[in-house]
Amino acid sequence: MSMSHLYGRRTEEDDGVEMESFEVTDWDLANEFNPERRRHRQTKDQATYGIWADKDSDEDERPSFGGKKSKDYTAPVSFISAGLRKSAAEEKQQKPTEDSEDSDDGGSAAPPAPPSRGAAPKKLQTGGNFHGNQPQRFAGGVRTGQDIGNWEKHTKGIGQKLLQKMGYQPGKGLGKNAQGIITPIEAKVRKGKGAVGAYGNERTQQSLKDFPKVDSEEEEEKEFQKELGQWRRDPAGKKKPKYSYRTVDELKAKGKLAGRSAQTPAGELAQVKVIDMTGREQKVYYSYSQMTSKHSVPDEAPPSRDQKPSGFTLPELEHNLQLLIDLTEQDILQSARRLQHEKDIVVTLSHESTALQSRLEVEQDTIQRMEAVLELVERFQSGETAPGEGPSLQECAGIFETLQRDYYEEYKVMGLADLAVAVVYPLLKDKLRTWDPLKDSTYGLEEVGQWRALLESRQLHSSTPDANMDPYHRLLWEVWLPVVRSSVSGWQPRAVGPMVDCIEVWGPLLPGWIVDHLLEQLILPRLQREVDNWNPLTDTVPIHSWIHPWLPLLQSRLEPLYPPIRSKLANALQRWHPSDTSARLILQPWKDVFSPGAWEAFMVKNILPKLALCLGDLVINPHQQQMEPFHWVMDWESMLSLSSLMSLLDKNFFPKWLQVLCSWLSNSPNYEEITKWYLGWKNSFSDALLAQLPIKDKFNEALDIMNRAVASGVGGYMQPGARENIAYLTQTERRKDFQYEALQERREAESVAQRGVSTGLPTNFKDLIQAKAEENNIVFMPLVAKRFEGKQLYTFGRIVIYIDRGVVFVQGEKTWVPTSLQSLIDMAK
Repeated sequence: MSMSHLYGRRTEEDDGVEMESFEVTDWDLANEFNPERRRHRQTKDQATYGIWADKDSDEDERPSFGGKKSKDYTAPVSFISAGLRKSAAEEKQQKPTEDSEDSDDGGSAAPPAPPSRGAAPKKLQTGGNFHGNQPQRFAGGVRTGQDIGNWEKHTKGIGQKLLQKMGYQPGKGLGKNAQGIITPIEAKVRKGKGAVGAYGNERTQQSLKDFPKVDSEEEEEKEFQKELGQWRRDPAGKKKPKYSYRTVDELKAKGKLAGRSAQTPAGELAQVKVIDMTGREQKVYYSYSQMTSKHSVPDEAPPSRDQKPSGFTLPELEHNLQLLIDLTEQDILQSARRLQHEKDIVVTLSHESTALQSRLEVEQDTIQRMEAVLELVERFQSGETAPGEGPSLQECAGIFETLQRDYYEEYKVMGLADLAVAVVYPLLKDKLRTWDPLKDSTYGLEEVGQWRALLESRQLHSSTPDANMDPYHRLLWEVWLPVVRSSVSGWQPRAVGPMVDCIEVWGPLLPGWIVDHLLEQLILPRLQREVDNWNPLTDTVPIHSWIHPWLPLLQSRLEPLYPPIRSKLANALQRWHPSDTSARLILQPWKDVFSPGAWEAFMVKNILPKLALCLGDLVINPHQQQMEPFHWVMDWESMLSLSSLMSLLDKNFFPKWLQVLCSWLSNSPNYEEITKWYLGWKNSFSDALLAQLPIKDKFNEALDIMNRAVASGVGGYMQPGARENIAYLTQTERRKDFQYEALQERREAESVAQRGVSTGLPTNFKDLIQAKAEENNIVFMPLVAKRFEGKQLYTFGRIVIYIDRGVVFVQGEKTWVPTSLQSLIDMAK
């Protein structure tokens, strides 16, 4: 607080010299005779410097409220009165004065009259007028709209220079586009010592112009004025009563919202006990519906002292009127709900009527279809119909076809396929009664095929005769199969043709389980009994002629018949001689029937010993040779495996043959005859045998024997040109062998190329070596016209090798050494 009320106020003359004003102000008069006014306490700076102490702008505007006062926290809580408002007449008189003060911008305003103690609030009556006679100034003493920056004449003017450097122009607003305020912020003096907002809105005209947006302070001012008006004794004027009207639609909408908010079932809340303690007395309700009518009853409490009774107050009448209004609203809502309910019932009944009408149409259509189906079914032969008067088998098929085509749903739902059991079975049984499957296998085939398309179910796949069979399978099981069973019982298995033809013809119409039953239960037992009665020595009909036709049908089911057949054939071959060709004719059809192991064992046990004895009795005589025993043996070449035949020749033929050759060469032979004899025996062997290495080695051995005999001159006399002839023969035979091997290799390569497996797995050991050589970038190729003991020589990198029976031989210093394929690759690298 400044000392201006004691020392005077500073004023500024036209020449800019400040002067202290020592005139007596209204504040001095109002507070000089006030015994309750607060004493001013000087601050430390004011006590030290006096009038030269630093002033606060807030202290110049209004005096301080004094020092702090200790609070009594034990005192009861009390409310502070907000003072008394002026009357409406006084406010109307003061309002033009305030407006004139606000509109005066530059000139000095006339000092307002000091507020009266009766009009001011009690809290504000202790203070005086805070410089109400001063003109409106800024904090720095500059008048509104004038003298902006005049104080800078006493300074260097740094502020004005900074603003001009930033682009400010006097008389325009701040900012880049001059969109800011033009005049400095104004200060508005309050009327008394009240708080901020106690005397209304404090915004100046300039702030309203610059910031026209209504802020929250105005709203707070309105709320404050509204609350302050409640303390007035006399209202400003009588208000007209306001009536609220609601239409029926609004009432319905309100009733719907109320109904949605309270959708609790009445049964759950009917027995709820509610204790209401919100009033002066405790009340007990037994349902929430009783509690809802609580607030509609008028309050019986007497009016408070502060409340001023109205001119017309009849609570009972108001309550009754409100009840009438509520009842009317409830009636309207009930009527609206009832009307909506009736409309919903009408809509529901219309939908039900439409659904029932459509259902009735469907039922009528179903009845018509059922009548048509019944009419078709009645055409079938019944128990009362005389035999021969009902429809034929073809007509029954037509009726069933019509039922399936036109009345498929009724056919499936009612199971009309089961009618075939009672209608079709007797007719088909009469048709097949005179049928002999062995004489006419196609009899009734067309009729049964037609009923298959009508009666067979694609969904049922039964494997046994049970109750779940479809009508077609039952038809075959109960009608067709008994006829075939009776025919098979009198059938001779050696007359195989008619029975095989019958089963092949009827096979496409029979399900798999009936075919299996027919073959396993009827045909195979008859064949087993016939095989047991078969004697290969007395029967003129070969067994393969009536067993092999069943191979496509029975296949592996014939395996139990093979052991007794081999046993009986072995017994029949005990006294057999190779000169009898009938054995070969009997055994040849069984070569591809028996398994390879069983066939090889049978031949080794029963045929090879006989052939070995025959070769043992063979006499090799170059001058008079009997070739029949040799031909008897060679006729079995297609029946025996190559390994068995080579072993037989190696043991029983070639030793005697080479011995005869050596004996002949030691007794002054004729080499031309020896050459012809050699070529004659070689031509007696097939190409398949000559391609085998053991046979080839034996003939090469014979050539070597002849070459040694010619070279050593055994036997004394040597025919002219014999040596050249034998050498030519040897070279020719070796060349044939080489050409034959090359031809075989070429054929193998062509067959592999045709199959498209040239890049696949190797087929022999040579191909494996070739594949490994390609993988390791090693050259593998045959040497032209280079052979060792009839074997082709190859180069594997820089190593010379040959292949013999799946073994690689590498050329060493003195002999050929066998080695593994991996070792060969390592040596080549």
